[in-house]
Amino acid sequence: MFDRVLGIPAHPLYIHAAVVLVPLLVLTAVLYAVWPASRRHTRWPLVVFALAAPGATFFAKESGETFSANRAFQAPQMKALIAQHEVYADRLFLFVFLLTLVALVMAFMIPATAGGRVWIKAPSAAHWAAAVLAVVLSGASMYYCYRTGDSGAHMAWSGF
Repeated sequence: MFDRVLGIPAHPLYIHAAVVLVPLLVLTAVLYAVWPASRRHTRWPLVVFALAAPGATFFAKESGETFSANRAFQAPQMKALIAQHEVYADRLFLFVFLLTLVALVMAFMIPATAGGRVWIKAPSAAHWAAAVLAVVLSGASMYYCYRTGDSGAHMAWSGF
């Protein structure tokens, strides 16, 4: 499952889902956190992206580990570059997972409309804490999404 898809290496295919879904999760989480008027429209996309982005990131990370075992990537210089790329990917997965948890809590704790129903009852301070945490985790997720993608692209396109 993590090695090949229809005979093609899976990693280059799976990373495209993560590259699209992580920024969409970040965008909707930040919008939901800081712009109350957007909540009515972004609650369910936030939930969908919060469920899809960590899955895409996990598939990209696991397929990358399988891909790096290819004997074409066993040179010491390449192994060092792959090790750094894996560090970025591990951190990306951690931050996306944490953002997912905060986004789901936020989606069900902060009402989408002024008189809206919430599933998680919490004081106003918890709403602010979740919103601030969502923005901070969004920034970290985007940073590691960029660093992971940039390091992988340099390996693929710059002659290692």
